[in-house]
Amino acid sequence: MPIVTPGGGYQPRLTNVEPTLGAGWGGNGVVLVCDDTESIRRLLRINLELDGFEVLEACDGASAIALLRALQLEDRLPDVILLDAHMAPLDGWWALSEIRSCPRLSRIPVVMATADTVCEDKAAMLARGLDACVQKPFDPEAVVDLVAGFVREGRAHVPQLK
Repeated sequence: MPIVTPGGGYQPRLTNVEPTLGAGWGGNGVVLVCDDTESIRRLLRINLELDGFEVLEACDGASAIALLRALQLEDRLPDVILLDAHMAPLDGWWALSEIRSCPRLSRIPVVMATADTVCEDKAAMLARGLDACVQKPFDPEAVVDLVAGFVREGRAHVPQLK
């Protein structure tokens, strides 16, 4: 299964929703994509932007946290954060810990992309503060569907299996 959440999976894409590009900060929502592989960031950016999301990018955990701190000062936080688990020098697990330790950031849904087995253990996901886990390799459309659910419902979103 490519995507796992504590609730069980993801919902199908809403096909009747038109993107709202140009509607101001975020359009359909703002997503921070943090991955050390430029081609993965590009793949996610293209797919998310096609659905009307604004995409911010970071290449490692430290860059993601620096960007989030700067955005806090402007009162412009992303709706969802996508983190790669394994990046150098500071990985997605470190960034997740930093995010969950900050009251304002802790409300943001976090999705981790990894090939690790943590995606198979829902209790471990919850204990680490993850809202969902995307197992690599992943289907970009499924990630967009997952993000859309979290943008609509925040951390309360519990996606279901197809």
